[in-house]
Amino acid sequence: MDFEPLAQSSSTPPLPVPPPEGVLSKIFLNDRGLRAIWRLLIYAAFVGVLGFGGLLVLQQFAGPPSAGFSLGYSFASEVVSFAVVFGAALIMSQIEDRPPGAYGLPMKGAFGRLFWQGCLVGLVEVSALIGLIAAFGGYSFSGLALHGKELLCWGMLWAVFFVFVGLFEEFLFRGYTQYTLAESIGFWPAAVVLSCSFGAVHLGNPGEGWVGAAGVVIIGLVFAFVLRRTGNLWLVVGWHASFDFGETFLYSVPNSGLVFAGHLSNASLHGARWLTGGTVGPEGSVFSFLTMGILALAIHFLFPVKKSEPAQIQEIQAT
Repeated sequence: MDFEPLAQSSSTPPLPVPPPEGVLSKIFLNDRGLRAIWRLLIYAAFVGVLGFGGLLVLQQFAGPPSAGFSLGYSFASEVVSFAVVFGAALIMSQIEDRPPGAYGLPMKGAFGRLFWQGCLVGLVEVSALIGLIAAFGGYSFSGLALHGKELLCWGMLWAVFFVFVGLFEEFLFRGYTQYTLAESIGFWPAAVVLSCSFGAVHLGNPGEGWVGAAGVVIIGLVFAFVLRRTGNLWLVVGWHASFDFGETFLYSVPNSGLVFAGHLSNASLHGARWLTGGTVGPEGSVFSFLTMGILALAIHFLFPVKKSEPAQIQEIQAT
């Protein structure tokens, strides 16, 4: 008599994946497939290839970079840079068989409620920071530098420019890299490594200093905390963009050591370095650490830990 095999019950847990055998398998594989370090290297290779192609396109249409700052070239560079790091993640999502939104920028929430909440938070932070500096005599507005259509044009250009800055920098340091590195060493160790890298990159800016870079590291950790609580990067993209917009255009002060043209006023910072941040700008002020701490506490209460977190957050937090 023939017996049909019994169908597996839907409630039966899946059989565990057997551990890889052999030296090479153990080097390259674990029970989840290809180890995180090798996936990061593959991602870096795709970024390198796409980045080379993007550079050729950029030089073809925007020309070589000029000696001074060019908003047009910088704008095109930020767009291409984001396209490169996000495009490489799209390729990895196909290889890893997971939705691209798992890496922090789901299309469903693109420029939605969280993004605009982040814009509000960033403006509140930079306004509070400048207000504290001004209260201690370290900031003067000094009248408008732009008027009429020129004011509107520069304001819109800077707003869009900094959205792409936020998209590029946040996805580079807290997108695919955070997701994948967290799988290997844990969420917070990965956030510390990448936030320190975030700060180190800013040290290359003229006028930047160690205090300002330390502030960048701290805000990187705050942004990682937001990612952990909200499940994606849309709030921090808005936060990052609006804070930079506030520094550069609205309050017309140095942004991470950089002073740009096309700002709203002839504002100036004056006084002790601990107060104003010196050449770094308000990010190097002692009050910057205070505002970041207060906002981190606000995020803790506004976005409490959920009892049952989405699968993608559980994957991000996996060790």
